Amino acid sequence: MSATTVTPHTAVPGASSADARIPLRGHLRHTGALIRRNLLWIRQDPESMADVLLMPIVFTLLFIFVFGGSIGQALGGGQEQYVQYVIPGMLAMMSMTLSQGVGTGFSQDFNSGVMDRFRSLPIGRGSVLFAKIAVELARMLFATVVLMVVAVLVGFHISHWAGLFATVGLSALFASSVMWVFLTLGVTLKNAQSVQAMGFLVLFPLQFGSSIFAPPTSMPSWLQRFTDYNPLSTLADAARGMMLGGPVAHPLWVTLAWSAGITAVMGPVAIHKFRTKS
Repeated sequence: MSATTVTPHTAVPGASSADARIPLRGHLRHTGALIRRNLLWIRQDPESMADVLLMPIVFTLLFIFVFGGSIGQALGGGQEQYVQYVIPGMLAMMSMTLSQGVGTGFSQDFNSGVMDRFRSLPIGRGSVLFAKIAVELARMLFATVVLMVVAVLVGFHISHWAGLFATVGLSALFASSVMWVFLTLGVTLKNAQSVQAMGFLVLFPLQFGSSIFAPPTSMPSWLQRFTDYNPLSTLADAARGMMLGGPVAHPLWVTLAWSAGITAVMGPVAIHKFRTKS
């Protein structure tokens, strides 16, 4: 279904109350149909996959060959040491960065009239949101495969393969929780540009004020305290522990707590905003 062929529809009165009467099987069927719709749209517009293909390549090569030598020496090695340090952090970074796409895409669907069509149909309102999240997670998994291929080519060594799969699962869990934040922004803000601008204001402090790209030991004390509970730091530290060996319990549980808390707070907000948006 192409977004350009859909005309806006007026939402059916009482659609929100009808949503509560849809059984679980109906919600799952609606979600599956909407996932298929989103995947067909990607097939018709393959350029929409450019970010998940190029971002892992560009960022990995950029940080390794620009910062790898100097930061690697601070880690007690060289560029090879930095490769082992930064790749798990890149997994954490992608889980946050690619999550932004769900908000911009959601906003574009609203402005094109697609969401008016969905809200006029007798389908579960949450199904629209869950389908968006599922497709974005699939895009993130594709980006993860690209990242790991590039990582191996530049010398990354995986010590624990089971830890790699556990890291991918943890990153997907955290990404799905962050997507509720961007879905809320996609419903609340007027256009995709506003969602993207707000997303960068959130992403940059979290990404660079973390242990993703460099150890926080050289940071000011106040910034170190911030990185200690920054969810991207705990996700990156958990990834290093699971993939390469090292402490896992504390960063793992903190990341899980962040994921559960963000989902519990922002999930209902996003669904409510979607149901009541005029």
